[in-house]
Parts: sequence; structure tokens; C-alpha cells
Amino acid sequence: MSRPRRGSATIGPVTSNGGSNEVVVVGAGISGVACARELVAGGVPVRLHDRGRKVGGRMASRRLDGRPVDTGASYFTVGDDDFAAVVDDWRERGLATPWTDTFHVLAPGAEPEAKSGPVRWGAPGGLRSLVEDLARDLDVHHGELDRAPDDGAALVLAMPDPQAVRLLGDDHPDVRRRLDRPWEPVLALAARWPERAWSFDGAFVHDDPVLEWVADDGRRRGDGAPVLVAHSTPAFAEPHLADPQAAAGPMTEALCALLDLPAPTSTHLHRWSLAKPAGEREDPFLLVESDGRAVGVCGDAWGPTSKVETAWLSGRALGRALVDRLA
Repeated sequence: MSRPRRGSATIGPVTSNGGSNEVVVVGAGISGVACARELVAGGVPVRLHDRGRKVGGRMASRRLDGRPVDTGASYFTVGDDDFAAVVDDWRERGLATPWTDTFHVLAPGAEPEAKSGPVRWGAPGGLRSLVEDLARDLDVHHGELDRAPDDGAALVLAMPDPQAVRLLGDDHPDVRRRLDRPWEPVLALAARWPERAWSFDGAFVHDDPVLEWVADDGRRRGDGAPVLVAHSTPAFAEPHLADPQAAAGPMTEALCALLDLPAPTSTHLHRWSLAKPAGEREDPFLLVESDGRAVGVCGDAWGPTSKVETAWLSGRALGRALVDRLA
């Protein structure tokens, strides 16, 4: 299969810093891990950083009531043949499973409406487990960074535009001015009941000021647990970013009212200040020559749609572009 087209800018020969062709990748979500794997496969040394204690980025899972719950990305779909090969391997090893091709549309006071589409996939161990699998042979350095490292022949920022801009500080203005895609916040509420009292896999919520999406975490994980994960609208999340726990009550009330459910036995709320990109961007990644080194940016904001597959393709394509120049 032909490689994805190159990014929005080409670069000339890369001069390595300190005689090394090491690439520093910051961000160990699926995009950064895919980039790092491609570099290692091409013989380019990599140093991978992540600010969190675990890899995964927004493919996040948190252990609640003795089981992992997906609090970030809800699922993934498969369209690209190369990504399909990765997913087939996960499926054969029991790491990923098909979830459903039918979601519902819910609206206050309206009958649920079923909508069919592509097969959505889940992971019995939570979506984070898939990124952990891809990163199994990589050496990941964990800890917060105040600014982007300035060593190595190349720097990769696998993260949302605002985070990349913050890490760059006053450096690389030619890169920063290209990182202008806006991002929307989301609050994710995980709630558990004593037993199941709903009959859908996932539902888009229309005409509700609080909720935008509800997923059956038991069905997508395959254990049937009576757990729902609801995502807020960006408009509801925005004023609650400073104190997200204050939103747990209103979100729980909205979810129970929408589905006519009693109060849950437990809840957990997670804040995503930068949950999903808004607007459009066709380029699969950014790669420029800046101040004597290659600087690249990749992730789900690079490509026609914001998806898990988009993030994987973006990271892999950027890794291949750097291998072409550094190997």
C-alpha cells in the first residue's frame, strides 16, 4: 500500500544536534507511539516522553469499582488497510473486539432512533491497553515538561495544538503560527447502577444543553457491567473547567432524566480541557525545518476527521517522513 502523502511543509537536509540523529517524541498517545515505533523500525533512535504516569493520552481508561472504564475516546473505527492489519492482530490476541454498528439518537421527549454505520471497536482491557501494547518495546520517560527539549536532531510534538504551543514557548515561531486549530473541552461522567436498565450500546444526544453522548461501557468492554459513560457538550464543560467536580451533580441528574434511571450507586468525573479539535485540517502532519532541526507535530487534529485511526496514521506518516531524512 502506498504511503500517506507528506505533511504541509517539506524540509531540507536535517543537521543533527551534537552528532546524533535521535528524535525526541513528546506525547505517548497512540499518535506519538505510532511515530516512535516507525522511527525505531527505521533504525532511528528515539526518546519518548509523556507527562502522565501511563501511556495512552486521550485513549484513557481509569479503574473504577474493580474494572477499567474508558473515560476518554469511546471507540475506534477501521478504514485504512494498514490500520486494519494492526486491529486484526489485536483481535487475534483478544485485545480488541467489535462492539456495534448501531447507535441511537436520543432527545428529550422524543422516541429513540436507531442509526447504523461502521463497526465500532472496543477493548476488554480499556482502550488504553491498546496503546500500551503498541508501546511495549519502547522506553517511555514519564514526567511533566516545562518546555520542549532542545536536544536531538528532531522534535515531535504528538499532542493538541495549544499544548504544543505552550511547550514551544518563544521558540520556533514558524511552527507555533501554524498551530492554530481550536479545541473543545468535554467532561466525562462514569456512572454505575446495581443492574442494567437500558437497551442501547451508544447514543448521540440531541437538543440537550448538558449531554452530547452516552456509551454503554459494559457492552463495549464485553463484560456487561451496568456502567454508562456520558460526555458533556463543550458549552456545558467550558464554565466548569476550573471546578469540574461541581458538574458531576448536574450531569448525573441530566443522565438520569434522559434515560429515566434512578440515582447511580457511584460516579466519577474526568475533565478533558482539550478533548477534540474543532474546524478542519487536511494535512496529515506538520514537519518543518526550524532553527537547525526538524520539528514535527502529529495527532488526530491532522487529517480529515478526528479519530483514533487518524491519530495512528498521522504519527506513522510523520515517523516515516523522519526516517526518510535521518536513517
